[in-house]
Amino acid sequence: MATTASPPSAYPPLNVRVHTPRLSLLGATDELLERLVPTVRKGVATGPPWPFDDPMSLYEDSPEREWRWLRAVWSGRGRVSADSWRLYFVVVVDGEPVGMQDLMGVDFATFGTTTTFSWLDPDARGNGLGKEMRRAVLHLAFEGMGALEASSDAFVDNHASNGVSEALGYVPNGVSWDTRRGERAQIKCWRLTREEWTGRRRDDIELVGVADCLPVLGIAPPASGQPA
Repeated sequence: MATTASPPSAYPPLNVRVHTPRLSLLGATDELLERLVPTVRKGVATGPPWPFDDPMSLYEDSPEREWRWLRAVWSGRGRVSADSWRLYFVVVVDGEPVGMQDLMGVDFATFGTTTTFSWLDPDARGNGLGKEMRRAVLHLAFEGMGALEASSDAFVDNHASNGVSEALGYVPNGVSWDTRRGERAQIKCWRLTREEWTGRRRDDIELVGVADCLPVLGIAPPASGQPA
């Protein structure tokens, strides 16, 4: 998918890109984050099902909402080690940023496991973009990084997120608990193995800049497949 290219960053994680026929995941540079501010400012958490009590949940009034959101991304970008990392991507459709898709790893070199987190402009929901952005980031995890499995979770009444997991081959993996708006609520957990992903692997997803990023995260190149 054609997108306007920015000059490469000296920091490799910001140069990672994932392209599908419908959208691109671009490393969340400050320039791209600024372009997302209007979406953050108008609010994303507008009604139930309420999301996590997280800076990304955007409960606060503006301008505190966008300040807290930016600080959370900046802080997360700076806390990177082989033990724990989080890659932030801006979802771009037809040249316009419409949300974010993150990929996290904890002790990835030992366990090969990843977790995803995302949000999407309410105006862009309901047309399959949620599935497409998850497919894109799973391709990065499994093909580009050699992940062994991926997990996801959502509140039990978040039917959209749980539906994406089920549609992409995840299987239920128990329940957990978290808070939203300060209230206790049940989480449905999901798990996707490398074997299940391989059976659904797509050939129309392009990875860019992954090889240069792997050393930053303490990841050895995958034994099979050549990340871009």
